Amino acid sequence: MIRIDVLSLFPEMVLAPLRESIIGRAQKDGLVELHSHQLRDWTTDKHRRTDDYLCGGGQGMLLKPEPLFAAIEELRGKETYVILMTPQGQVFNQQTARELSSKKHLIIICGHYEGVDHRVIEKLVDLELSIGDYVLTNGAIAATVVIDSLTRLLPGALGDARSSEEESFSNPHLLEAPAYTKPIDFRGLKVPEVLTSGHHGKISAWKKEKALERTRQNRPDLLDSAHDATRA
Repeated sequence: MIRIDVLSLFPEMVLAPLRESIIGRAQKDGLVELHSHQLRDWTTDKHRRTDDYLCGGGQGMLLKPEPLFAAIEELRGKETYVILMTPQGQVFNQQTARELSSKKHLIIICGHYEGVDHRVIEKLVDLELSIGDYVLTNGAIAATVVIDSLTRLLPGALGDARSSEEESFSNPHLLEAPAYTKPIDFRGLKVPEVLTSGHHGKISAWKKEKALERTRQNRPDLLDSAHDATRA
């Protein structure tokens, strides 16, 4: 079981999408314990202020260190791993999701405004994480993406344990092959014959060929990274 504490100015934004489907069942089954906290609860001034202007000038506001230090110091345990959602972070991928799913306790800070005071990063954060090279209005949505991705990897979260092993990015250099279901013939569009042949060897070869073709078309960068890894 993993515990995840999220610090956000919009805690309900984190929780709402995670109440449904697989992630909702994982919580009910005790596989993940999820808490989303209002960062303002750790402020001490009458206005419950969490942000201030940038020292040295600049556009926007920055999350102050005091409430973040107070919150993490209260929530942190011996096995806590602290993540900051930020566009400046390491780009999230399936391998990172697997690594995080093995942790016992995560605290996820949702960046907002222009980010957080850098002293928070220097003293409290173990990993700066981004879900892609674009900017969101705040880190709550990004935190939800990370939580969903790692929770579905927990043993027992998926009905078939093979599901997380046979999908896209299980092999970091190949996308999944195209998939089909019944009817075999839909408006003249037919399922490839090999998939109904019952010949497992031919089906496996077809899937590898189509996975490579699909990756070359949609994500050639994955093939480039595989080539670079081989040369290294």
